Amino acid sequence: MNLTETLSTLQSLADEKVRKQHLKNGARENLFGVKMGDIRTLAKKIKTDHPLALQLWETANIDARMLAILILNPKQLSAVEIENMVASEEFAWAADWFYNYVVKEYPEKEQFREKWMNSGDKMLARAGWSLTSGRIARQPEGLDIPALLNRIESEMPREAPETQWTMNTALAQIGINHPAYRERALAIGEKLGIYRDYPVSKGCTSPFAPIWINAMVGRQK
Repeated sequence: MNLTETLSTLQSLADEKVRKQHLKNGARENLFGVKMGDIRTLAKKIKTDHPLALQLWETANIDARMLAILILNPKQLSAVEIENMVASEEFAWAADWFYNYVVKEYPEKEQFREKWMNSGDKMLARAGWSLTSGRIARQPEGLDIPALLNRIESEMPREAPETQWTMNTALAQIGINHPAYRERALAIGEKLGIYRDYPVSKGCTSPFAPIWINAMVGRQK
């Protein structure tokens, strides 16, 4: 499929309910509103097509970008291309897809972590803190966790909502995975109060760090 055919197919799959939901969640107007399952099905049909993926990304259409994430070849992306792509996508759903399918799987991803955490770009900072959360949970060796807690306590209240979300994840992961720092992580969560009143569906765990930490620790016992 070429670019025109692919965009036409995406448009034919548009669902107004999905479009409205994405807009409600902060998406820009440049989208069709295609269900995630339909995007995945189309990606399986196309398979890997890196040149087409780059063309789709350049349209800035959200559905096109989510399809691009599934059909690109991450090994063909340079570090500069990855950084530019992370910075260019502000819709959290698409940004998180790119993080999970591309950034998280990139062999040299550690080169991005501290650079992005200290970036003035909210989407780079969001991804940098996501990488840090992964290190906290799975590979904490070499991390200065007290320094991370200091940063979270002092900086998270002032950060953009996009960055707050992954900083909060880092805070929760410290409390969940590192008993020595659990009490302080809980105290910071209570002090900041971020996501204290966040609406949560039945059966889901609140993103409010103290609730999240206690729930996950309780499951470990």
